[in-house]
Amino acid sequence: MPGLPAHTSHLVASAAGRVVGWACLGPYRPQDADWGEVRALYVHPDVLGTGVGRALLTAGTARLRAAGLPRVRLWVLCDNRRARRFYERAGFAPDGAVQCDEIDGAGVPEVRYARG
Repeated sequence: MPGLPAHTSHLVASAAGRVVGWACLGPYRPQDADWGEVRALYVHPDVLGTGVGRALLTAGTARLRAAGLPRVRLWVLCDNRRARRFYERAGFAPDGAVQCDEIDGAGVPEVRYARG
């Protein structure tokens, strides 16, 4: 894929010389034709609501689109209402897929969102 490594790409947001946000993206896993994936997006709590997350998501999805991956999926924790609202405002919607990973013996349910 031109412009995007085969596995992952990272974007970093900084302000006043410190990292305030990070996004990781790449082709959807498992590989699925023209689907990209936002694998992670984190913003420092001090800058929540300032547009840093939106800028990272916009830049990341633009990078995926430029690499020939116009449709995007991501996984979000079922109980993370703030993140779910964020992605919904950005045009993502649950597509019906769910998964539950186990971390330290506890189930961690996630729902998949898609756009495009």
